[in-house]
Amino acid sequence: MTETSTPRFAFDDDAEYFVVGDEVSDTKANTDLPIDQVWPDRQFRAKLVNPANRRKISIIVVGTGLAGGAAAASLGEAGYNVLNFCYQDSPRRAHSIAAQGGINAAKNYKNDNDSTYRLFYDTVKGGDYRARETNVYRLASVSANIIDQCVAQGVPFAREYGGLLDTRSFGGVQVQRTFYARGQTGQQLLIGAYQALERQVAAGTVQMFARHEMLELIMKDGVARGIVARDMVTGEVAPYTADAVVLATGGYGNVFFLSTNAMGCNVTAGWRAHRKGAYFANPCYTQIHPTCIPVHGDNQSKLTLMSESLRNDGRIWVPKKAEDCDKDPRKIPEEDRDYYLERIYPAFGNLVPRDIASRQAKNMCDEGRGVGPLVKEVDENGVQHEVRRGVYLDFSDAIGRLGKHGVEVKYGNLFDMYKQITAEDPYELPMRIYPAVHYTMGGVWVDYDLQTTIQGLFVTGEANFSDHGANRLGASALMQGLADGYFVLPNTINDYLAAHHDGQLPDDDPAVVEAVAATKAQIDKLLSIKGTRTVDSFHKELGHIMWEYCGMARSDEGLKKAIGLIRELKEEFWRNVNVTGVAADLNQTLERAGRLIDFFELGELMCIDAMHRRESCGGHFRVEHQTEEGEALRHDDEFAYVAAWEYTGAGTKPILHKEPLVYKAIELKQRSYK
Repeated sequence: MTETSTPRFAFDDDAEYFVVGDEVSDTKANTDLPIDQVWPDRQFRAKLVNPANRRKISIIVVGTGLAGGAAAASLGEAGYNVLNFCYQDSPRRAHSIAAQGGINAAKNYKNDNDSTYRLFYDTVKGGDYRARETNVYRLASVSANIIDQCVAQGVPFAREYGGLLDTRSFGGVQVQRTFYARGQTGQQLLIGAYQALERQVAAGTVQMFARHEMLELIMKDGVARGIVARDMVTGEVAPYTADAVVLATGGYGNVFFLSTNAMGCNVTAGWRAHRKGAYFANPCYTQIHPTCIPVHGDNQSKLTLMSESLRNDGRIWVPKKAEDCDKDPRKIPEEDRDYYLERIYPAFGNLVPRDIASRQAKNMCDEGRGVGPLVKEVDENGVQHEVRRGVYLDFSDAIGRLGKHGVEVKYGNLFDMYKQITAEDPYELPMRIYPAVHYTMGGVWVDYDLQTTIQGLFVTGEANFSDHGANRLGASALMQGLADGYFVLPNTINDYLAAHHDGQLPDDDPAVVEAVAATKAQIDKLLSIKGTRTVDSFHKELGHIMWEYCGMARSDEGLKKAIGLIRELKEEFWRNVNVTGVAADLNQTLERAGRLIDFFELGELMCIDAMHRRESCGGHFRVEHQTEEGEALRHDDEFAYVAAWEYTGAGTKPILHKEPLVYKAIELKQRSYK
């Protein structure tokens, strides 16, 4: 890292894209204390609501995944009246169900020198020193409680022969702290949270609203008081009010169109809150997962994740010679294979963090040593090329060591899924994998209590920015979602509710009427355009722009070009989109159109954020800022801060508020996994 005392990056054209405002800070955590005392201190200082008064207080929770389901269940169990919303037909269809590999916790069951501090350190380092350390330490400190909670719920974690819970490794660490349930950990954890949630539904403390999508935040006197939601079956738009609102709505990876996210995943709830005053932090921090099934056609709408857990036993390689790339991999001798992660990073090998594994896979393919079918790509100059976008993930050594049955026990459902999608048997042929958009580390800015810059609005799980910095380590998403839902939010929202419990607003309150009217007006506007292009055609074009210029590698020139292209595309959308159907009915085209208008604005802000951050860190890789070895090069003297963006209106410049990142428990240094 280069250290200077004067700013290196003062670019005159920045003023064309954004304005710098006042710094923002988290005032809820007492950072004068030793870091292991910050969370207990906050728990003690937070005001309480006595059990009798909780029955008089209502809380809206949007989302039923691990963060939302756990929060709704916990708040209902505490005695609050909870209104829980999801756009799926059942809470069990939340996208948390798709998580495969495992959940981290510092229990040190393997006696391999793990600890709360080591989990904390690995997570901050894995995030390339761009996370708030107080939040990360709290996450590590409650991690062990999550496992106990889930075991008590009956989650069928894998066990060793003697009955103890089994663990395995994930990228970016040198211990085994990842608890798992074969390759379907997210599904099993979600079922546990769902059971807890349904218990509260039966008890009457939680009221469930499935197939309802939040379209607006209701605010009165600067305080969040409810939401406007659309019944996705009947089309009815209605207000729902409460004493506080919690958003647990996941990430925004679908801004790229092709991602590992479910097709319904969107940014609308968080973005509508952003438009009302909630800062949006670090939007450019996108995680590219290295272990996905490669793109196979122009008409594809989704990419499939193959769990990072496969890198425990699978070895990643490409041919040393480009002329071998179209050969049967079984006929390429060992001496002609390049196990490039093991070669470049001997200390961590195939278990380097996701951002590093992804960039190296791209590098191999850019060198002409990728495998799989040739696919057409158009570069930024409009020139078409053919390139192979794949690397091998080979289990032949593991099968020889563990036997086919041993591999099947650990990864059987993942192997079956791969075979169903590709028609290739991974027990016989190496898997072909390539990076794809997966998780988003950015999100709505929150303080230590998980409260946004809007009073009464809280955001949990992937929808907030708080715990992962510039790169999330594998198996930490489930940890954060359940930590926020079971252990953090129930301990912090009380502090707000103790002083704010005005009850539900009447439907004729001016703030409610205005929010409902604005929601209906936008729906009517979308249906009135009657253009010639489909919603998906616009979304695909936006996704191509984002992947090309704000994907695995970013440049100042490319990002500025992307901003212009997004603005042009958004203008065309409002002139020429064709949203079919009517408002008062099931209308999936209308749903997708509403989500896309938020993706347009988010995509532009992502590019502005990536342009302003003239350094490389984690998943944000600026080609102008790399070491001689091609690794990410941070500039801590300029960019050791959270970028929290304030919305100022459509077509106007956003305001950048910096939250300085101060590390007291960990020393900042260049990341190395070699």
